[in-house]
Amino acid sequence: MPNQFTDYHFKPFINHALADMGFVHTREVQAKVIPEIKAGRDLVVKAQTGSGKSHAFLLPLINAIQPDKDEVQVVITAPSRELADQLYQFSQDLIKPAGEAIRIENYVGGSNKEKQVQKLEQKQPHLAIGTPGRMLDMVSNHGLNIYTAQYLVVDEADMTLDLGFLREVDQLASRVGQSSQLLVFSATIPDKLKPFFKKYLNHPKFIYTESQSLIPDQVENWLIATKSKDRVDLIYDLLTLGQAYLALIFANTQDQVEAIAQALEERGLDCATLHGGLEARERKRVMRQIRNLDYQYVVATDLAARGIDIEGVSHVINAEIPNDLDYFIHRVGRTGRNGLAGLAVTFYGPDEIEAVQYLEDRGINFVAKTIKNHEVVDDKKHDHRQARKQVGKKKTYDPEIAGMVEKAKKKVKPNYKKKINRYKQRKNRRRK
Repeated sequence: MPNQFTDYHFKPFINHALADMGFVHTREVQAKVIPEIKAGRDLVVKAQTGSGKSHAFLLPLINAIQPDKDEVQVVITAPSRELADQLYQFSQDLIKPAGEAIRIENYVGGSNKEKQVQKLEQKQPHLAIGTPGRMLDMVSNHGLNIYTAQYLVVDEADMTLDLGFLREVDQLASRVGQSSQLLVFSATIPDKLKPFFKKYLNHPKFIYTESQSLIPDQVENWLIATKSKDRVDLIYDLLTLGQAYLALIFANTQDQVEAIAQALEERGLDCATLHGGLEARERKRVMRQIRNLDYQYVVATDLAARGIDIEGVSHVINAEIPNDLDYFIHRVGRTGRNGLAGLAVTFYGPDEIEAVQYLEDRGINFVAKTIKNHEVVDDKKHDHRQARKQVGKKKTYDPEIAGMVEKAKKKVKPNYKKKINRYKQRKNRRRK
């Protein structure tokens, strides 16, 4: 499997761009995906945030663009404006050294639609990136001709589904050429996506890139039990213990985000909020302020923050464990990027122990901590009581009861469990 970008024999301008960015070695998803795209396969790729999946499809697709053809050759959809903007910027970085004129347009809400329509009257873009709704509007009403596209990429497909944009993507997929190569990238693969796969993908290859090393070595991964304490008090203590460069605090709902932000502000911390209830213009303003480091603390939901590339996140705090446990990986993946140290902290209550154990079963290792006297100290593992009980518990074997159970398995009769329990009780009384 190739481990350097030069092994793929990209066009010189792409190799130049990669060198400028300091990219030499491929990451797992890139090494698996790039050869399959070049081979013409339809793909469904499950890859986590920060895995390098964007360049896994941008590199071979931009490499395949023929600048002398005045037609749309690649279409990429992303479920949010921030994600589309990020893909657009990545693409611009890759074509910067090109002597050939590769035209890229980004069709999202808030962009200059009139100017884009005027451009379409002159020439089609080679690469069209955008959110599903705006892209469909440009196709249906303003002359964006995607029927010529040889490639359609659906990025963050599960998020597209969650935000209700799959219908628009379905219509876009129906308008590209039947021989087009379809590439779907997603952090999770919900069952509701499978009808779309069946409808549009031709014998797709499924690629899974999650490994047991889900959290980078440079990220400390702490687990803190709330122990009936107020979570906001604990979060405040944690944030004020050290010097957080930029802290992302995750909650599961919009209401929780607002409640946590308000409570932290009442304690003197200035917080930004990111959630689905914000208007597009407001979200753009907040993102600009975050990137300018006007805020040190950001409270967000998963859907609002996923895919947004915020540099320099030093702390990720899970105020609560996400309802979809796969999102845990994406949250923690916000910190520890580019080899920098990071800290991830997860708070949990008694009703979340099963969720913690599920994460551990997936290969996530926590270090148990607690906060005492405004100081973080080591704590016992969350399951230490249960483990102690299991060690001290002596298993007994009663052949009579075992025989009744085995007989019941062969021919189950009504109330057999009650009969076994009554038998146990009588036998215990006799022993006493």
